[in-house]
Amino acid sequence: MARPDEGFSLLELMIVVLIIGVLSALSVPLYQGYVIKSQINRVVSELGGYRSAIENAVGSSRQTTNTAIGYTPSDLISGDPATDVATLNPDGSGHLQVTMGGNVHPNLVGVIIQFQRTPSGQWSCVIDSSASPGGWSDMYLPAGCTL
Repeated sequence: MARPDEGFSLLELMIVVLIIGVLSALSVPLYQGYVIKSQINRVVSELGGYRSAIENAVGSSRQTTNTAIGYTPSDLISGDPATDVATLNPDGSGHLQVTMGGNVHPNLVGVIIQFQRTPSGQWSCVIDSSASPGGWSDMYLPAGCTL
């Protein structure tokens, strides 16, 4: 009694491997982009949280050292924790600034994220990607931030 063919042919297996390869080639760059975007959003969110501490310091004429504003460095930030992230000028203008590094995606090392304060107390988010070794895409830019 003859048995019917069992299993897959070599051609069928090669087609499956080809399909998996194409899907991988398309999905890995998209995943990398989402990782980059999420890391930028995280740092912007963490840094933006210190704006209220700066406003309190301005209102009570206190210093804006890292200790005074309660700054805790993230694992996505490079630099010395002793270096103050806030600068406040006598006219009330100033900024909060960090440089991405540490455990970030390699394309984000050196990106500077800054919240600038006008003398009237208006804040704006500015990202400087010029030091980034990888290619910058506008899809990475968080809402409300400019380059």
